[in-house]
Amino acid sequence: MTEAPELSLEMRRDGLDPVEELARARDGEGVVQVVTPFGQPAYLVLRHEDVREVLSDPTRFSNAMTPFAAAGEMSQEEQDKLRAGFLLAFDPPEHTRLRRMLTPEFTIRRMRRLEPRIVEIVEAALDDLERAGKPADLVSHFALPVPSLVICELLGVPYADRAEFQERSVRLLNISLPVEEQTAALRENRAYTAGLVARAQADPGEDMLGMLVREHGDDLSTDELNGIAALLLLAGHETTSNMLGLGTLALLRHPDQLAVIREDPTRAEPAIEELLRWLSIVHSPSPRTTTTDVEIAGHVIPAGSLVLLSLPAANRDGGHIENPDTLDITRGAPGHIAFGHGVHHCLGAPLARMEMRIAFPALLRRFPNLTLADEQADYRVFSTVYGLNSLRVTW
Repeated sequence: MTEAPELSLEMRRDGLDPVEELARARDGEGVVQVVTPFGQPAYLVLRHEDVREVLSDPTRFSNAMTPFAAAGEMSQEEQDKLRAGFLLAFDPPEHTRLRRMLTPEFTIRRMRRLEPRIVEIVEAALDDLERAGKPADLVSHFALPVPSLVICELLGVPYADRAEFQERSVRLLNISLPVEEQTAALRENRAYTAGLVARAQADPGEDMLGMLVREHGDDLSTDELNGIAALLLLAGHETTSNMLGLGTLALLRHPDQLAVIREDPTRAEPAIEELLRWLSIVHSPSPRTTTTDVEIAGHVIPAGSLVLLSLPAANRDGGHIENPDTLDITRGAPGHIAFGHGVHHCLGAPLARMEMRIAFPALLRRFPNLTLADEQADYRVFSTVYGLNSLRVTW
């Protein structure tokens, strides 16, 4: 049996909090050297101001120059095919070209058209949770199905395939698996999305893939469509699902703040921003590679170095926000970077916010006496997107 890798500093958590060692490194050195789970040496940037600086500057901190962690398992041809269309693997102007085609689909106005359907999806998931009987797993009956069905409808993915793509996503994000298994999951995922793209090209529907084929079919290669579909399918359900699970746990452990949202659903919007900041479920956005020698927090990082960014440490930086370790849903967490910053700011942020704005109040309205059935939470310790495997609740 393969031993699980040691967690590198940026992935270490103490339940809902980043480990104290992260805070000490942020408040002390500001930049520390680490080794990634794949054995790559890297510089970890921790302060809010410095993380924003890196995210704002694709010229000195390149996404495109960063190799796949599993590059040794693949030919250059396969790497190029997998990179095509995958927005996180590009810098401007190529990134700008790809993102421009997708941005209209994620405007707040366009998202509002989805709102009635998201309300239906949330209510159906709550019905399922209630039918399951108490105690029940909030993750499998609510937190995971809601964003999964939303992204299925958005991309034109058969909902019958959800168990398959959810299981594959867990493998893709699990750094405790051998590189060979992660690479296999990556290849399986691309084979699956290739089928979705082929169907959209043969008969473009009203979903997002159909729109891309109809409106940009001459501008996007099949490999690029495949890469876009793969990224949206993975990011579109994993992040929001884990926010719904961890966010519910955080509120249940802060019952006074939970009561505020239950009694006044309009308070959900600032609460969601604070939960995003406080939880920071993405440990680190895509690694960057320095294109020149750079100085961050008084440290010189040589050209060609791998750079990681700690979002949990940055979002709990006392230099940015007062009482950063306190969850305070009334403040709205201005300036948090849970969705990233700069050209790679999360494209789906309006959709994620809408899903949470609908889901949290609906959950608390349906189950006003919601409580934890088990104080021991089952965290996804080795996942690059932090979350819960399950959350047993009763009401």
